[in-house]
Amino acid sequence: MDRRTLLVWGGLATIYVVWGSTYLAIRVMVETVPPLLGAGLRFFVAGAVFAGWLVARRGWGSLRVGRRELLAAAAIGILLMAGGNGLVTVAEQDAPSGLSALIIAAIPLWVIVLRLIWRERIAAVTLAGVGLGFVGVALLVVPGARPGNAPLWSVLVLLAAALSWALGSFLSGRVTLPADVIVAATLQMLIGGTFLLVCALAAGEASSVRVSDLSGKSIASFAYLVVAGSLLAFTAYVWLLQNVRISTVATYAFVNPIVAVLLGWAILGEDITTSIVVGATVIVASVAFVVRQETTAPTEVRSPVEVAECIDAAEPH
Repeated sequence: MDRRTLLVWGGLATIYVVWGSTYLAIRVMVETVPPLLGAGLRFFVAGAVFAGWLVARRGWGSLRVGRRELLAAAAIGILLMAGGNGLVTVAEQDAPSGLSALIIAAIPLWVIVLRLIWRERIAAVTLAGVGLGFVGVALLVVPGARPGNAPLWSVLVLLAAALSWALGSFLSGRVTLPADVIVAATLQMLIGGTFLLVCALAAGEASSVRVSDLSGKSIASFAYLVVAGSLLAFTAYVWLLQNVRISTVATYAFVNPIVAVLLGWAILGEDITTSIVVGATVIVASVAFVVRQETTAPTEVRSPVEVAECIDAAEPH
């Protein structure tokens, strides 16, 4: 096996396992870390690291973008980082990590719905896959069948998170973002993280935090989310986009929820109920089908904005 093949498999393994494990890490982090504050710091720190790397390699000019690009990055960053991941972090105070991963896994289906509302032509076979996926979501959220007895508020927040991330992914292909994917992601992390920190201050989270109350597990989970979830996995993801077919990279969209469910069961003792098994099977099969339909079209997707919509819709990390 040559070096490039090893790098490809290593990159895929990284985004499969690391991004699949972020739901577990979030669940542990919010045990003692306020959710908005934790999510905000996570993205602000990761964005600052990427910004420092860009400046060191390319100079301050690498972060200089036009007003239109900056406004677009701000809007997408707030929808993805704050509305998407931030709301997931809030919901996981009470929602099991496995359930969260499965509801969020349906984001590509919501993107198809938004495209339909936008009056784009969607193949009938794709719409059939979307409909099947929403049946799987319904199996997880109906009263009396929710895994871990998740309260209604947490399920509604997860659905709102999925819609926010889907809207951000949808709009990212229709606004003028910085052409460099890393620059765009850096600005989105910094702005989305700042927005979350402002929300945390407004909610009084910062003033209520005592360092002595923070557990070692929560602090370690926060560090893992920054280093592995936001820095390592994203770097592997960008490298993969530049070196392998998009349809191969897109496989993480339906591997991550399975990893998340298994880790939640193995480490946190979350139940794998009949509704989890059936719902997961239906959702993962539907997402796999829809993503494959979208990424193996006759004209392969290539541009950063098209990649953002077709693949980044998979789930927030």
